[in-house]
Amino acid sequence: MSFEDIPVPIGPVYEGERIRAKQMYVELGGPKMEKHFELCRVISKKEIKDEQVTIHGIDLKDMEEGSTHPIGILVEVAGPELEVDLEAVFERRVHEFCNFVNGIMHLNQRYTNWLRISKTAVEKGFNSFQLLGAVLIRLYKAELPIIEQAQVTFYTNEKEIEKPYAIAVEVYEKRDERARTIHDEDVDMFYGCVLCQSFAPTHACCITPDRTSLCGSINWFDARAAAKVDPKGPLFEIPPGECLNELAGEYTGVNEMIKKRSLGEIDRIYLFSGMEFPHTSCGCFEAIDFYIPEVNGHGIVDRNYGDVAINGLPFSAMANQTGGGKQMPGFNGISIQYIVSPKYQQYDGKIQGLNEGIETVVWMNKGVKDRIGEFLPKDLLPKIATEEDVTDINALKQWLQDVNHPIVATWAEALAEEEEEEWEEEGAMVPMGTVGMTIPGVGGAGGFSIILKNCKVHAEAIIIKKIEPKGRKKK
Repeated sequence: MSFEDIPVPIGPVYEGERIRAKQMYVELGGPKMEKHFELCRVISKKEIKDEQVTIHGIDLKDMEEGSTHPIGILVEVAGPELEVDLEAVFERRVHEFCNFVNGIMHLNQRYTNWLRISKTAVEKGFNSFQLLGAVLIRLYKAELPIIEQAQVTFYTNEKEIEKPYAIAVEVYEKRDERARTIHDEDVDMFYGCVLCQSFAPTHACCITPDRTSLCGSINWFDARAAAKVDPKGPLFEIPPGECLNELAGEYTGVNEMIKKRSLGEIDRIYLFSGMEFPHTSCGCFEAIDFYIPEVNGHGIVDRNYGDVAINGLPFSAMANQTGGGKQMPGFNGISIQYIVSPKYQQYDGKIQGLNEGIETVVWMNKGVKDRIGEFLPKDLLPKIATEEDVTDINALKQWLQDVNHPIVATWAEALAEEEEEEWEEEGAMVPMGTVGMTIPGVGGAGGFSIILKNCKVHAEAIIIKKIEPKGRKKK
């Protein structure tokens, strides 16, 4: 495999390259575009024109510097050993292979894909999608030898992308529907994925029937197929080992995997908790589950939501807190498919006396609610607020009481502790252990949960005081 005809260097050393707004020539897809996608299909040898690259719309060299455009990437592959189960796995490699190109930053997947191409790359001559298509085809054949023929089609026109976008969304939905047919107890093998480690060095996805990859693009069936055809690749088997806590989803095999893959940084994971030993987050997650301490509940916001969430923070701010492979209680990257799993954050819900984890969710942006509403409990659905129902924490609390959301039953103990008083002790010391606290977010709403582990804090005085909501006067 040679890239001598490509004007920029190609290789895994360039994975993780960041291209800031001032450095970019153009932006493709991302939050500013309504329709964008990437899809891989396995087709017959008769249907394919090997190494053909087709562009529907404006080419890179004709785009105005600083502009943003839709992007659809359709990769079609053929080979006697290929099967449909491998499509999602091949599709996810678009992320990896685009990032091999010096001067391209690729993020996310499916219908949230986002690319930036640098000014430097274009100045060097990387000015056509023909070049990117050629790189993708060569890498697919070299890295995945079972692919014998490949062709790539790019869509950059708003009208021409509509039909293939609709087809892609239909394919995604069929994959997700199939993934909902089995559960963790039905299998004896889990799978791991490290495709995002170039951006999140201490992160490794654990994929089980009840927990799709954070990016949403690889379910248990996809991971099984990938590990079978490429055992030494980025997707691999995880023998679950002993189940240490069924409710939390803690397994010896998963703990061993994350300790090894995070180079000892993380050594314990609860698959079904967002508050205790949560799964690490990469940067390509579809949505974020965030804790709202004022109501003891959780909110969900996806990356397509352009406004601030109920806690006063935009998706980007929360993503910076939880991404990069961190284990962040109260801020968790998740897939949309995981939200409809019966095991969704079940540990957090049941230890509070709720029936299931989904009952901890009190707010989600309307786009998410519309997408998954048919899969949520019918009696709970109208009790989950969106941006159309409430716009701040204070209103949310009253709204939850009015609709009698299950989370209200958990407030009794918390309310008793919220008396307006100050406590002070000279020379107070917080003993070694784990201490949690909340720092208010934007406008005094929401906030970050800070966990201090194995520390000693010395202070002349500690003052604990309730923060008064805006508009409420102290008596």
